[in-house]
Amino acid sequence: MTTTVLVTGATGGIGGHLLTALAGHEVTVRALVRDPDRLGDAGGVEVVRGDLRDPDAVAAALHGVDAAFLNSPSAPDAATTQIAVADAAATAGVSRLVLLSQFAARADSPVRFLRWHAAVEQHVHDLGIGHVVLRPNLFLQGLLAFAPLVAATGRFGAPIGDAAVSAVDVRDIADAATAVLTGAGPDGAVHDLTGPRAVTHAEIAAALTRATGHPVAFDDLVPEAFAAALDGVLPPWQAAGLVEDYAHYGRGEAARVDDSVAVLTGHPARTLEEFARDHAAAFAPAG
Repeated sequence: MTTTVLVTGATGGIGGHLLTALAGHEVTVRALVRDPDRLGDAGGVEVVRGDLRDPDAVAAALHGVDAAFLNSPSAPDAATTQIAVADAAATAGVSRLVLLSQFAARADSPVRFLRWHAAVEQHVHDLGIGHVVLRPNLFLQGLLAFAPLVAATGRFGAPIGDAAVSAVDVRDIADAATAVLTGAGPDGAVHDLTGPRAVTHAEIAAALTRATGHPVAFDDLVPEAFAAALDGVLPPWQAAGLVEDYAHYGRGEAARVDDSVAVLTGHPARTLEEFARDHAAAFAPAG
């Protein structure tokens, strides 16, 4: 019997890699997207147009689905949205819901994003639906937000000091999600997804220097300067949450390394150096 897998967030950084990874498995892949044109050549993916906040579109996307990957865009109502989709998945009889959470999610965290993820995790647990939780650490691809600044000035900054973070490549998150969506591991499992080692932002700068052939420097910023740099770039709620995230990193709370990527996927987690080589062009000066 063919398994049908629903991917939400299919046009995002993880979702695109997930669609590619699932293509190598004997499953029917369905994607719920607001703008199908952003998928490009979906290569046999069933496309349902709609928003995660639209109950009718969610119900249509979940019809006949065996496993679903739940990820939503960053938004103030992300937790509420994900909880509603989880409820719909339970109603639709989905056998396994794979929830994208965040490393160190907990209800009493000073970081709003970690509290939001913890609330969704608890709700999914209480639903009684078959589920697996993936908790990735800082995305290496998140560094691409600094790429224009690095390319223009050879520098980037954040309020983290010399604290190390076991940052993970989103391609490994997609590979891990593919494994659990296609049946790997028991229901109820919680997997922390990290890179193979914890790295400092100074080490990130050094890796980008080697990959691009141009000097890249890291500046340790005070939180107020980081917040000021984000003003007008991100909505206030998101900027404040990112400052909280970096305070969490700076306290050394995101340095632990876990082997879940290797256990789930059968390959070692990608390194900082691999990320830097693969994305060197984004960080290199024009010309």
